[in-house]
Amino acid sequence: MCAVELRRAGLHVTGTALWLDARRSAELSFVSHAHADHIARHERVIATSATLRLMAHRLGKLPGALPVPYGRPFELGPLFLELLPAGHIKGSAQIRVTRPDGHRVLYTGDINPGPSLTAEPLQPGECDTLVIESTFGHPRYRFPPRAEVLAQVEGWCRSQLDRGVAPVLLGYPLGKSQEAIKYLLWRGLKVAAHGTIHEMSQLYEELGTQVGAVRRFKGTLEADEVLVYPPRLARSVALSRLRPRALAVLTGWALDDGAARRYGADVAFPLSDHADFQQLVEYATQTGASEVITHHGFARELSRALCERGLQAHALGDAQQMELF
Repeated sequence: MCAVELRRAGLHVTGTALWLDARRSAELSFVSHAHADHIARHERVIATSATLRLMAHRLGKLPGALPVPYGRPFELGPLFLELLPAGHIKGSAQIRVTRPDGHRVLYTGDINPGPSLTAEPLQPGECDTLVIESTFGHPRYRFPPRAEVLAQVEGWCRSQLDRGVAPVLLGYPLGKSQEAIKYLLWRGLKVAAHGTIHEMSQLYEELGTQVGAVRRFKGTLEADEVLVYPPRLARSVALSRLRPRALAVLTGWALDDGAARRYGADVAFPLSDHADFQQLVEYATQTGASEVITHHGFARELSRALCERGLQAHALGDAQQMELF
């Protein structure tokens, strides 16, 4: 019997009432983090306090919220559950489910083992069955060192400012934007942000993670200011009025040919808050799992690579999950 099953609403822990990042309303679901493709209005939600706060900002009050701190096991019926940091965005978590027979199932959600300025560091968890998200599970995805990419982003922004051009960075409003803002402010640049990004940055501050003094964008930029903007609004009227301007998108998909053009940008930087192929392989090995279940993204490619390295692995689903920038 497979430890998890793929249903229409998402992943379900076989033989239990527990869902994992259910995409539709469920009676009981663990939510790994507050990105839009991982949340829904469930009757009861297991998540970190930070994730629940970010979810409530997007969905409204969550009456069935069950806040759980990292590293504190608790009972749920016959199961023992524990949340571990995932390194993806603020409050992101993995969940380890221990069955009555002692079998441990670890569901990762999205993970990032690299250093982050705004997310809790990933904590590897030992398990018997690993269920791992495979967004960048193809061998062609090997990200450069994060510090190197951030330095390139800074250099690009400064070069645009030197030419009298407004630099615009396209980044998902929750997670990546806060890291980019914090880095640029630390490096002495001035930053303005779209309202949705500004709101999330304020929430980060409330939750104890410093982002810095970013200004809310109201249609115009001050001198020598960098603008951080949602990718979905790259072709908006408000942004088109900002001239002269240059656009850069921050995404792991920057490694794909034509990525910048696809997002309406002039250049793409491979800044991702997901693990790349090699990091996923290394993480699967670290957990000591005797069985690995890959899902989302390049699930088949990752499972094949793990099998070649001597692990027992198989793909639960083949649908490719696009990273939310």
